[in-house]
Amino acid sequence: MTTLSVPDMTCSHCKATVETALGSVPQAGAVTVDLTTRKVEVTGPAPASDLIKALDEVGYTATVA
Repeated sequence: MTTLSVPDMTCSHCKATVETALGSVPQAGAVTVDLTTRKVEVTGPAPASDLIKALDEVGYTATVA
């Protein structure tokens, strides 16, 4: 499992965009977004670099939490 910090994620639209972007990454698995903490958990074995790249492509900066 990978946990990412996505500090610019602030609303339900952000949540949906992040879920869609991460869901398109091969082997991402389930994606759980917590808007309160601005953290995202990804259950699959996808590399963190691929997850971060997918978020960057839709305008969100992310780091491994």
